[in-house]
Amino acid sequence: MRATSFSLSTLNRFVGFLASCTFFLAAPAAAQDSRTVDTKFGAVTITGEPQRVVTLFEGALDASYAVGVEPLGAIITRGGTGVASYLQDRAEGITIVGTPQENNLEAIIALEPDLILAPNTLPEQQYRLLATVAPTVASGHTSFEEDAWRKDARLFASALGKPDVMEQQLEALEQRIAEVKTQVEAAIPEDERTVMIARWMPQGPVILSKQLFTANLLTGAGFTVDDGGVVKEGRPHTSSISQENLAMLDKDWLFLATINEEGNDALAQAEKSPAYQRLEVVKNNRVIPVDGQIWTSATGVLAAEVILSGVENAIKQAQ
Repeated sequence: MRATSFSLSTLNRFVGFLASCTFFLAAPAAAQDSRTVDTKFGAVTITGEPQRVVTLFEGALDASYAVGVEPLGAIITRGGTGVASYLQDRAEGITIVGTPQENNLEAIIALEPDLILAPNTLPEQQYRLLATVAPTVASGHTSFEEDAWRKDARLFASALGKPDVMEQQLEALEQRIAEVKTQVEAAIPEDERTVMIARWMPQGPVILSKQLFTANLLTGAGFTVDDGGVVKEGRPHTSSISQENLAMLDKDWLFLATINEEGNDALAQAEKSPAYQRLEVVKNNRVIPVDGQIWTSATGVLAAEVILSGVENAIKQAQ
């Protein structure tokens, strides 16, 4: 994910805008309890229960809904025009305030948030501005850090004043992962559980890192995730793989994602090619089409349930 760009002229314009606004005068909190959370930019103290939450990270939106909070604003999912498909029913009427690459600061400010939840990639320049609007909690965990998504879920839940609710959700998820693992071990021989996660783009497929959210779930569910050793350290995926190198995708299982119509069309064309048809995973009918907005972009306990349900469906297909 690229860091959001933010020019000095834009900063000056919004500083002037902030100075003209009256809603920055602190109002008495409905509840005077306060808590301090550790963030990328240091400790942030939050008083009371936030009522006007804006999320600038898909994992933060997932965490908010998981603990029963309905944010006012969110960014679009990668490759989409709104929030990820699995959250659209919950997010009806939500205001879009940016993309994974760029935040619309004017739209954020207009919502008059009392809490902003942000990703690790939030630039410090933006953080300093947003922190004058409302307590801003930016994750300090990179995507490649062990259990990063669970740490993020706990961080955002704590900021929302609902850490106990998130712990209950995480405990329930661990039980769900164990249930799916039992199904996997019963249905698939141990030497046939190697999987790869790939996303088909208009230029061709990319192989996803085995350190990311979905790979973590699949490992917990009893699979061995293999990225072919071709994903560079600190990168979420490879560059596009050429037709000549499609054999790199040939594992026991291939969870194959697309994120938009362009990707769908490119995959449909590729499926007709001899190189694709020669793959053993294709011949064995173990290519599992999945929603890239969830499997390759989302994080959180709600996304995890969708992914685990997809694994269950894959098992049924194998039987």
